[in-house]
Amino acid sequence: MNERTAGAREKTWQDLIAVVDLDPGDVTPVTLGARELAVFDAVDGIFVSMARCTHGAADLCDGYFDGTRIECPLHQGLFDVRTGAALAAPARVGLRMLQTRVVDGMIQVLV
Repeated sequence: MNERTAGAREKTWQDLIAVVDLDPGDVTPVTLGARELAVFDAVDGIFVSMARCTHGAADLCDGYFDGTRIECPLHQGLFDVRTGAALAAPARVGLRMLQTRVVDGMIQVLV
């Protein structure tokens, strides 16, 4: 074991929210420990990111969601919720996305 891995913690799957508890076709805010997350019920799957815009730290759960893109309610920065990519200024830094899966109707994230 080297210094880099000595303090590293192994990631584990954590239950986040039941699929039936999502706002269908919309964004659902969820808190996991100290993390504020946005769960997107997108047209082609469920995706999870950190809930704050990378530009102005506004809560993306309050933004306009069109099924694949979320618009920040503060300055209208735009992100692709499937990849986290920043699509429109003033957003330049992509969203931090969490690896997600669904097991027995429960959305889980790898943290």
